Amino acid sequence: MSQDTSANTLDNGLENPTPNRDPAVLSVEQLNVFIRQTLEGQIGLVWVKAEISNFKPHSSGHFYFSLKDSKAQVSAIMFRGSNSKLKFKPHDGLEVIVRGRITVYEPRGTYQIVCDMMEPVGAGALQKQFEQLKQKLRLEGLFEASRKKMLPAFPKSVAVVTSPTGAAIQDILNIMKRRAPHISITVVPAIVQGAGAAPSLWDAFAKAQLIQPDVIIIGRGGGSIEDMWCFNDEKLARMIAACEIPVISAVGHEIDFTICDFVADLRAPTPSAAAELVAKNSNEVVQKVNQLERLLKNSFEKIFRFKMQAVFTATKRLVDPKKKLIDYNMRNDDLLNRLEQAIKVYISHQKKDVQLLERRMVTPAHLVKQLRARIEQNKIRLITATKSNLSDRRLNLKNYMSLLDSFSPLKVVDRGFSIATTKKKKVIKSIKDVTVSDQVQIQVSDGYLQATVTEITKEKQGAL
Repeated sequence: MSQDTSANTLDNGLENPTPNRDPAVLSVEQLNVFIRQTLEGQIGLVWVKAEISNFKPHSSGHFYFSLKDSKAQVSAIMFRGSNSKLKFKPHDGLEVIVRGRITVYEPRGTYQIVCDMMEPVGAGALQKQFEQLKQKLRLEGLFEASRKKMLPAFPKSVAVVTSPTGAAIQDILNIMKRRAPHISITVVPAIVQGAGAAPSLWDAFAKAQLIQPDVIIIGRGGGSIEDMWCFNDEKLARMIAACEIPVISAVGHEIDFTICDFVADLRAPTPSAAAELVAKNSNEVVQKVNQLERLLKNSFEKIFRFKMQAVFTATKRLVDPKKKLIDYNMRNDDLLNRLEQAIKVYISHQKKDVQLLERRMVTPAHLVKQLRARIEQNKIRLITATKSNLSDRRLNLKNYMSLLDSFSPLKVVDRGFSIATTKKKKVIKSIKDVTVSDQVQIQVSDGYLQATVTEITKEKQGAL
């Protein structure tokens, strides 16, 4: 017996009972099929307001749960294709409104609602969505302080994503004009409330990044949670988090918080406050310049002291010019001796080679003559090169001696100064080096003077 025949038989038995005929006898399966066809064919779509219980997400992606109120409950299912569109996560105890169709699960004879839409109930639903998205992005690390970018100290350009006709943009423009008229401001218009606000903000924020300003401000004035809901959009939040330009979120009043506030690099309580954060006033700029001036001065003084210490250290390491000259002369003489010795050895070897060739030669005598001539030429060249080298070295020596002589203390005497020394030939640099009645010797340009200290006078501070 087919399912359709069973249903027709049951219909006929119910609609046309006769005293002498028993009702049709059906199997359980046939009964459940009849009930399913009747419910699905006559009820259609239903809307139900209820509380979720026994919520179980399956590994397949489907949701299984019950819908209940204070007096009854019904089983429900929401397949993956439908629940993937939800902007919140269902859970036990959440009050929702669902749309679905009544169907019967024939193997068990139970009916259930197959849901294709679900919404949280009331204003609390928006707050629920807000908290769930906030928790999701926090777990992804989008709120971490380590990823926040610092605002530039003195920005030159700012892009403002907001409504071009709202009070927020007027507040921003007025403050920026008063505090920092040199900053270039670009207003990127966007819808900030109602239908189409979120896509409008996506486009406007993308355009603001293309401008490449130093800072981006995104926001609007105050309003209800519904008015500002577009700033809780997940796509917009991710765009702000991924932006390489510092972003200030300035949505609503000080008590208002949106998802944009958490992902932005800086949250301003109001649009006016955002403008003040970007536009440093003139007093702050002057203070910054003065601070930099002090730092520069301190750095210069530190470097100057370091260089002076280096000069002092180098001066102490200077070698006595006379000793330097003696060392140079000794080294030069040594080099000359080594060169002369090398020439003698070379000539000796050449003579030996010639003598050896003379003994071995069986060719005419003119070949020996040619070899002797070559040796003589080489000898002349060596002597010439040696003399030239010696001349160059003597010239260099003379130059070095002149240079060293220019640093000699005696040159100071030739310019009109004198050098005073004690009996022990110690140069007198201070009044502390002598006492009254000490004998001193004074060297001038053309001789020496013997003198006796009769009086010691200390130079007063500040005296020229």
